[in-house]
Amino acid sequence: MDRKGFLRAAGLGWGAAWLGGCARNGTPGSAGDGGGGDLPGGAEQGGAAAVAGLQPPLETIGVQLYTVRSLMADDVPRTLDAVAEIGYDEVEFAGYFGHEPAAVRAWLDASGLAAPAAHVDLDAVTGSALEETLAAAAVVGHRWLVVPWIPEAMRTSDGYQEVANLLNEAGTAAAGAGVRVGYHNHAFEFDVLNDPSDTGEGVTGYSLLLEHLDPALVDLEIDFHWSAVGGADALELFSGHPGRFPLCHVKDLTADGRMADAGAGVIDWPGLFARSEEAGLMHYFVEHDQPVDPLASIEASYRYLAAM
Repeated sequence: MDRKGFLRAAGLGWGAAWLGGCARNGTPGSAGDGGGGDLPGGAEQGGAAAVAGLQPPLETIGVQLYTVRSLMADDVPRTLDAVAEIGYDEVEFAGYFGHEPAAVRAWLDASGLAAPAAHVDLDAVTGSALEETLAAAAVVGHRWLVVPWIPEAMRTSDGYQEVANLLNEAGTAAAGAGVRVGYHNHAFEFDVLNDPSDTGEGVTGYSLLLEHLDPALVDLEIDFHWSAVGGADALELFSGHPGRFPLCHVKDLTADGRMADAGAGVIDWPGLFARSEEAGLMHYFVEHDQPVDPLASIEASYRYLAAM
């Protein structure tokens, strides 16, 4: 039995017990983000009752390590072991917490995990910084470098077009290293823009990104929770832009607008994942921005998805 098999067979064992104590004593967070309100667009009545034997089932299930960042800051290798114990196959990084890429790769290999993607700042994929970012990606094994956020000052028509240009340039350079560049959304990208440079009715930041990002160079990582909060219909995005979404974030949304673990809200996961081929989805990363107990959160989401 390899190390990953041993960790899974051990259940939650010593690693999870130790990390669970850290989680309860770490940054508490709330059970979910946002307040009440009407159900945003893009969500359907579903949740736990919607598990109905997804065919085919998800081949691999990953987790965005931002969810367990308080544990990563304390001990990266033990956190990765605990993630593997739960059953996850792959992870998406959100920083290396001061460790060298070679050490990170060694810990990944020891835990039996792969890291096909990482979140990086926009600055990390522009200018002279891109070379170092690509070098780290080669060591750790990332095939995608995903920008997860842009500053408020860039959330204008001109700003989104600038972001698209920068990502296209980064994608051109990264392609030579066998790496793709990506963009991860929140809710603000779906706001209608009202700045003086708007050229039409109903223009959103996301529509500008879809228009100006070169699909040959830049992919999109759809966050299903934030897309729904922003009023977007993920299935319409899939049908209008097939193949552009190889990565996704899986976190649920309650009827009153709170963030929740997968299966604990109203998003129709079987309906979304049934369209994976059309969307181009290959990697499914569980995430919760502010979990009360990080390990309990990612275990609950994993159990739900693994049972589909």
